[in-house]
Amino acid sequence: MELIRNFYEGSIFFYGLAMLTMYAILAILSFRGVMRFKRKDRNTDYTCMLNSELAPGISVIAPAFNEGVTIIQNVRSLLTLNYSRFEVIIVNDGSTDDTLQKLIDEFELREVDFAYNERIKTQPVRRLFKSTDVAYDKLVVIDKVNGKSKADASNAGINAAAYDYFLCTDVDCIIEKDTLLRLIKPFMEEEYKKVQQIGEPCPECGFVHIVEEGVRVIASGATLRLANDCEIDQGVLVRVRPPRKLLPRFQEMEYIRAYVLGKMGWSMINCVPNVSGGLGLFDKEIAIKAGGYDHKSFAEDMDIVTRMCQYMIDNKMRYAVRYIPTTQCWTEGPPNMKVFSRQRTRWGRGMAEIVTIHRKMIFNPRYKLMGMVVLPCSLLFEFLAPIIEFTGVLYYIYLIATNAINWDYALILLAFVYLYSVMITTLAICWDQLTFRYYNSWREVVGLALMAFLEPIIYHPLIVFFALRGYWFFLTGKKSNWGNMQRQGFGQRKAVPTA
Repeated sequence: MELIRNFYEGSIFFYGLAMLTMYAILAILSFRGVMRFKRKDRNTDYTCMLNSELAPGISVIAPAFNEGVTIIQNVRSLLTLNYSRFEVIIVNDGSTDDTLQKLIDEFELREVDFAYNERIKTQPVRRLFKSTDVAYDKLVVIDKVNGKSKADASNAGINAAAYDYFLCTDVDCIIEKDTLLRLIKPFMEEEYKKVQQIGEPCPECGFVHIVEEGVRVIASGATLRLANDCEIDQGVLVRVRPPRKLLPRFQEMEYIRAYVLGKMGWSMINCVPNVSGGLGLFDKEIAIKAGGYDHKSFAEDMDIVTRMCQYMIDNKMRYAVRYIPTTQCWTEGPPNMKVFSRQRTRWGRGMAEIVTIHRKMIFNPRYKLMGMVVLPCSLLFEFLAPIIEFTGVLYYIYLIATNAINWDYALILLAFVYLYSVMITTLAICWDQLTFRYYNSWREVVGLALMAFLEPIIYHPLIVFFALRGYWFFLTGKKSNWGNMQRQGFGQRKAVPTA
């Protein structure tokens, strides 16, 4: 018994040490990545990119299911993106409210014959609409049978997309005007580096030898932040505020840490685990060849990136997934515990699916960084973390009940882990504010950072519980759906005019 106890405690110690070390490394990598981004961004002429004939076309795909409250303002916001060649594809995924009728009336839509090539299998598409008003000639609306997932609707949008790149987003999101310019930039940078002339012309044939350099960027993403309690006027965000309610406030803090510190750090070593379903730009050709979104998956955003990377490795092509640290998308977070529990349970179930479906890649050197770093970290520090934490709590209770606990060491360990967690979160929030200054006052920053002291006590136990619930649903095969987010509507939170 003593041997088993020592083995368990030793394993947990090294597991915790590995996790803390990983966060420290990510913090350092994130710092370097953000500084490099700012340096390059200062020297980028986005006006030149906007007017360039070389700028590739982008299809913006936004699935919509029962979004009648917000649909009009959000579509108008998408249509005003600052880019030269793009289209907006709204996929009405069998809405049962007035979503489609509102679109028809507002944008003067009429049914048209359209070149719809079903390269990815989806639920049947009923009709396609275009506007009779030339002001909305970038807008395409697809009406299809409900596919019971965002993935199925996104695949229908990919099938209809006219351009080589597509941006997948949620129709309830507010996207910054320059989002397409910023997200396409990593693709264009690698494209410029791809072919390089080397050496002198061959004396026999006269040709200059060339070599392909760089990598093919297959996806890029950016930071997401909550729009709850921000000031929004006609679909345009005019004042950033941290959410006032406790639950969205915790989520805001979590998002900043996950994107600015986490994904930006992973991006520096080309180990980005996923591009958020709320905002991601993808290479359409690779996405289609990888099979598109899995409509049965509860983690379709991580699944498609994993399969795209797998396709590139299987075909011996170099690839990259990039992230930028600026906030380009603002979304409504779950406003109450009922919606939050559905979201996080679905995420937990999705993580269980990922490590199960792609298990052959985990610790497989054939799949390089994806097999040796990305998926193992997802398995060890995301999937297993809730299980280990839950068993750790049970073990603590057992030690207390049997009076076998060393209180001095136990309290020191708990204090260290608690303060380390607070430090990492506070560092991410302050680093974000010092670099990009999204909040108007440091009072708002301090108020948000103080949530880090409450997170381990209030918010993190909820995350663990709902993750375990998702695992249980996966193991038992319990049916669950995506559910309705119960949108408040951005148009109801307008800026207050000042004198």
